[in-house]
Amino acid sequence: MKKIDLQRKVVTESDRIAAGNRQDFERMGAYVINMVSSPGSGKTSLIEATVKALKDDVSIFVITGDLMTDNDAARVGRHGVEVSQVTTGEACHLDARMIARKLEEWRSREYDLVMIENVGNLVCPASFDLGEDIKVLLISVTEGDDKPIKYPPMVRASGALVISKTDLLPYVDGDPDTIEANALKIQPDIKTFRISCKTGEGIDQWIGWLRSQLETKRRIRDRS
Repeated sequence: MKKIDLQRKVVTESDRIAAGNRQDFERMGAYVINMVSSPGSGKTSLIEATVKALKDDVSIFVITGDLMTDNDAARVGRHGVEVSQVTTGEACHLDARMIARKLEEWRSREYDLVMIENVGNLVCPASFDLGEDIKVLLISVTEGDDKPIKYPPMVRASGALVISKTDLLPYVDGDPDTIEANALKIQPDIKTFRISCKTGEGIDQWIGWLRSQLETKRRIRDRS
C-alpha cells in the first residue's frame, strides 16, 4: 500500500499560494511585514504607531487577523489607512489562502507598505509563509526571559524582534538583555528593537529601520 504524506502536500500547496501572493505584493510595489506574537504583546499598538509615523508619505495597507472580532481593524482604521479584516473562526493562524482571498479585492492597487497582523500564536505561524518579505516577532517584557528558547522555530523564522512594553520594566521581572541574548543564540542575524508604544521609547529607531527597508525595496523595484 502506497503512503501519501498529506502534511507535505498541504505545505506544498500553501507554499504555491504564498508564491502567488508574493507576486501580487511585488506588483503592488509593497514591502510586506508579517507581525507575529503571542496574544497581548502589542502588535496592534505597534501597527498604530507605525501608521501614525508614516501615513503622510507612505501608502499603507493593513490586514488584521483575529478569531472572532474586528476590534483591531477598527483601531487601525481610525488612523485613515486601508484596512481589511480576516476572521479565522477557529483557525489559530493566518495562511496563504486567506491572504490570497483578501488580495483579490486589493491587488490592483499600489502600496509602499503592507502590514499583516497575524493571530496571536507562537507555534503555527512559524511554519506558514504568507508571501511576506519578513516576519517581525514581538515579545513583551511581561512574558518571561525564556520565551525565545521556548519557541525557537518562531525566532528562526523571524528577521526582526521587537521587545515590547518596556514601560512596564519597573513592575515586572523581564530583562530585555536576556530576551535579546536568548533570541540571538537561535537567530544570530535577527534585528532587535526595544519599544514602548505608550512612552514612545524606541519608536524612532523602529521607524528609521523601516524607512531603510522601504527604500531598499524601492531601489530593487526601480532596477527591475
